[in-house]
Amino acid sequence: MTEERLDVEWVRGWCERMEAGPGGTALVRATEESHRATDALVELTPVPSDLTTLYWVLAEARLPDGRSVHPAATVAARFREHGEIEIPGEEPALLFATTPDGHAYALSSSGRVWRATSPSLTGQFDLEAGSLREFLELRR
Repeated sequence: MTEERLDVEWVRGWCERMEAGPGGTALVRATEESHRATDALVELTPVPSDLTTLYWVLAEARLPDGRSVHPAATVAARFREHGEIEIPGEEPALLFATTPDGHAYALSSSGRVWRATSPSLTGQFDLEAGSLREFLELRR
């Protein structure tokens, strides 16, 4: 599994590759407003650095397979309402994306990405990727 950290240039390149690929990708680039939402999320709770890097370039995304990467404001609202995701044996995690059928993706403080095995947030989570970068690479 890839465990490289994200950097802004890599995320920009990934966005360009996704936009040039097959249809179905809808990327919303970051704006001053989305940067403020990211700052508010960081003030609310510890956020893995890769997620803040992603949000510095990309406000939100709908990928060809239907997965959605939620905007920082949505992640913050969900955190305020439900708190962090508890994954046994793992550091606390933030829900940051979902599948079309409602399965959640959570990014833990360790940088690993976990996928819910059911639409419930209280059920089991399986390791999806060793890093956010790997998660994004798998979406190409």
